[in-house]
Amino acid sequence: MKNMFKKSIYLLGLSLALTSCTKDLDVLPEDDDIFTAEAFYSQPGAYERALAGVYGNLSLTGTQDAGSSFLQGIDAGTSQYGRCLWYLQNLTTDEVIWSYENDPGTRELQRTIWTANNPIFLGMFSRTMAEVALANEFLRQSTPAKLSSRGVTDATQLSNIATYRQEVRVLRALAYYNMMDLFGKAPFVTENDPLNFRGPEYNRQQLFTYIENELNAVIPDLKAPRTNVYGRLDQAMARMILAKMYLNAEVFIGTPKYTECVAQLNQVIGAGYTLSSNYFNNFTADNHISPEMIFSLQSDGVVTQNFGPTTVMINGQVGSMESNGVSLGVGAGGWGGALRLRKQFVQKFEGSAFASDARKSAILPGSRNIEITDIANRDQGYILAKYKNVSSTGVAGPNSTFVDTDFPLFRLADAYLMYAECAVRGASGATLAQAVTYVNALRERANNGNSSANISAADLTLDFILDERSRELHWEGHRRQDLIRFNKFTGGSYNWAWKGNGVNGIAISNNLKVFPIPTNSIAANPNLTQNPGY
Repeated sequence: MKNMFKKSIYLLGLSLALTSCTKDLDVLPEDDDIFTAEAFYSQPGAYERALAGVYGNLSLTGTQDAGSSFLQGIDAGTSQYGRCLWYLQNLTTDEVIWSYENDPGTRELQRTIWTANNPIFLGMFSRTMAEVALANEFLRQSTPAKLSSRGVTDATQLSNIATYRQEVRVLRALAYYNMMDLFGKAPFVTENDPLNFRGPEYNRQQLFTYIENELNAVIPDLKAPRTNVYGRLDQAMARMILAKMYLNAEVFIGTPKYTECVAQLNQVIGAGYTLSSNYFNNFTADNHISPEMIFSLQSDGVVTQNFGPTTVMINGQVGSMESNGVSLGVGAGGWGGALRLRKQFVQKFEGSAFASDARKSAILPGSRNIEITDIANRDQGYILAKYKNVSSTGVAGPNSTFVDTDFPLFRLADAYLMYAECAVRGASGATLAQAVTYVNALRERANNGNSSANISAADLTLDFILDERSRELHWEGHRRQDLIRFNKFTGGSYNWAWKGNGVNGIAISNNLKVFPIPTNSIAANPNLTQNPGY
């Protein structure tokens, strides 16, 4: 079964106010159907449903329809986890632009002129800390003492709940990883703290140490890679978080850890994942069957309707002139040209080496001008058709607005490119020969098995890897982090259209490498301090 949760999952909220990081964003019950904790956990399957609630926060925003949110005072569209993550990691870069700048927060993000009052920062900060709150509450309610007091004695159930607890700890670690990456700090709260506790501020070093220790502690007790129910995490997913931390450790804590990254990647790559024979099958309505998917954010047009990243991207990909929505599995007009490509991304596919590259085929120039001199002009700039609400066999999803396409948070291709980067950066345990093999596997997949676009070790430079990551992983939530790691995000060594609010791009200051702590969050938690430059 693709989806492990339904809209009723937020019974986890019970009658409690599970506070995230700001008082006005408490996770509160929305109706009279919310039970007390003891009543809820006395029901058959309660722990499975509670577990689904922690996972569900990554896809859903509230207990009702796609427009509802259990975060008070925050719109569902600016607080959906995957959508906010995509906005922050991609809309702030050279890959994409959003046409409707009246939508709260988007103008400032894509022009890199944001402030601490941007609602998307508040949405991401609050949704992520809500994940921490939900995880903490599950851990409080599933201790051996709690289970004993409720008469839970079945050995199989006890074993399952023990596994659930390890998975929830990974989900909490993922949330803190996002906070470390995006904001550089976070209020730190665990299940050992009381409800409504205003956690102390942890900096990147403290968060890095905590996440590293937490993941290493739980990995042995997680299910082996590719053995868990789809939608639930396993050892490989936890190792990918560690690998990402180690890959970016020089940014996060000032200490390179590329060798440690390779050690995690070797475990993931050796776990039985394989590349999908068709690149685009990673982005279809049935992409949950892709053999390279390590972990994804679930979406379902019927069961888990949400305004998440794939719903936004697929509807937004529909061109203003092309009206190509039917081919993408949504309404013909979609969202009327909401998303377009910045010139610098398109140019990464220039040259004979990409003449037959399938990844390039998703870029649709038509009669369009590559330049975007007026963001409001939806006819300017090329469009993309990478994601589809259509299965690999051509069957459209059941809903023409809310899509069935899952968002690939981690997939094998990323692990290959991470390994290649570590090899170039001199990591022990990684060889350039193996790195070339991994990159060429992606090149051959993109060229229908043809090796004409393959590279040699001499081609494997850091600049090549940064561009190849964009060619392979565009619109998958990696670009901002990659540009920062390669020292291309701030400053003026690499500019793109509308960077710094200049039509051709201008230099931006180094403080923008981390986002500001939302004003409301600081007001509610006196332990939090603002990042420099804001």
